[in-house]
Amino acid sequence: MNADGPTLADFMPVAAARAGDGDVNGRAGEKLAAGTPIADRAAIVAALKTVYDPEIPVDIWELGLIYDLDIAADGDVAVEMTLTAPACPVAGELPQMVAEAVAGVDGVGVATVRLVWDPPWTQERMSEEARLALDMF
Repeated sequence: MNADGPTLADFMPVAAARAGDGDVNGRAGEKLAAGTPIADRAAIVAALKTVYDPEIPVDIWELGLIYDLDIAADGDVAVEMTLTAPACPVAGELPQMVAEAVAGVDGVGVATVRLVWDPPWTQERMSEEARLALDMF
């Protein structure tokens, strides 16, 4: 908690942080053996497209919830994501679901996911495909 009082982060479930990972909200996978080919961005994006917020019939990639995707030279992947709303009922589970989906890609070592709230998510972040699926034109 900060000196000005509690913030949203004080109330968010952060399972991985209890294991000493600071602000990491999801972690999965293991370090790759030396010489293992590293996954490409397209394969990781395809894995992200398999993860859905249970309340919205559009994947998290098309919703624009993924803010950053960093693939390290050793195959570890760091994801920064947000949620459609801070009070999202799956806030505690969705980052771990994302970490597991990414870690399941051949050529990915450890996948870490961090929730961020700045900038806030808006409907403008959705792809045209998401807008079409949700009839939001």
